[in-house]
Amino acid sequence: MRERCEFASDNAAGICPEAWDALQHANHGYTAGYGDDEWTNRACDLIRDFFQSDCEVFFVFNGTAANSLVLASLCHSYHSILCHELAHVETDECGAPEFFSNGTKILLLPGEGGKISPQAVEQAVKRRTDIHYPKPKAVSVTQPTEVGTLYSQVELAALAETARHLGLKIHMDGARFGNAVAALGCPPSALTWEAGIDVLSFGGTKAGMPCGEAVVFFDRDLATEFDYRCKQAGQLASKMRYLAAPWIGMLETGAYLRYAAHANACASRLAHLLSEVPGVTLSYPCTANAVFVNLPETAAETLRSWGWHFYNFIGTGSTRFMCSWATTPGAGATTRSGCANGHDNRLRPAGTRTNGAGKRAYLGRTVRAGWPDGPRGCPPPRQYERSRVETAYRAADGRQPA
Repeated sequence: MRERCEFASDNAAGICPEAWDALQHANHGYTAGYGDDEWTNRACDLIRDFFQSDCEVFFVFNGTAANSLVLASLCHSYHSILCHELAHVETDECGAPEFFSNGTKILLLPGEGGKISPQAVEQAVKRRTDIHYPKPKAVSVTQPTEVGTLYSQVELAALAETARHLGLKIHMDGARFGNAVAALGCPPSALTWEAGIDVLSFGGTKAGMPCGEAVVFFDRDLATEFDYRCKQAGQLASKMRYLAAPWIGMLETGAYLRYAAHANACASRLAHLLSEVPGVTLSYPCTANAVFVNLPETAAETLRSWGWHFYNFIGTGSTRFMCSWATTPGAGATTRSGCANGHDNRLRPAGTRTNGAGKRAYLGRTVRAGWPDGPRGCPPPRQYERSRVETAYRAADGRQPA
């Protein structure tokens, strides 16, 4: 049996060591349920520190719930939501945003590279203003986009300015938000509240956690009674510590962005290797952890015969290869000769990563050490040395440790 080479989705990767370790620490003794525990409080504080914002944080089981409940909280049933025609909330959530909002309509916008523009938003709002049309109330953007491209800080700020002028709120679907931060090399705050984003669906599952996303309200007024929405929708976990603990493990050690940078680097290498195959061209720039290519059927059949798994992506006509925290860097040297001649030389995405390619100097500014003290029967807190984390960042940047 051939080894399975998984490029279909970053959801196919397992749990990263830091998230698993945090779960093991959380799995001692007793603690209060429904989020009234020290693990959940600690995770919320780390997310606030991550964004340098006094934001309101909620944990839900998956991205569809995060996006749908947020958009429902921004709208009434007679409103509409503006998003790109390829957005996940439109193509991959089975009508959940409309369901949870009791009928809010999603209006689709075109846009090159999976991105919407301020002009497209304004045109959609002003196209009709009569009472017979669902009134636009929110804009949803995806970062990175569904085709792996990125909104710059300038682009996000321009969208936010237009939205404010038109009385719209902005939601960001950040299922792979860490990949965007690692690629753009700026603080998370610069891509969210500083750019005018009101609320973020903050992805954890694709980053290396077992499950769970965080909903982050930068405008705290918008979070009013959101906890009731979570409860009604079956998203209030009774043992909340198991959704929260992986965030502690990944944020406290720097693994969240370190693994994101690693996945991006693997995608960049894979894009280079695939582009050397005769007849293969990139459909979109490879800027994060996704590679979109126009792949001849013969090459696709060859790769699948080797055990490669990937998608023919919905709505684009392209083939998508997705790298994750667990993708091993280029063990296969010449994908070109393999696809062209049937040779079994390939990048191998199997295996477990225990170190990464994280970078950006600002990441080393503050690393909170220690685990929250558990209640009865919990082991003493485990300490993570700041020097160890900073050394890893410096090594990833090619600098000597201080």
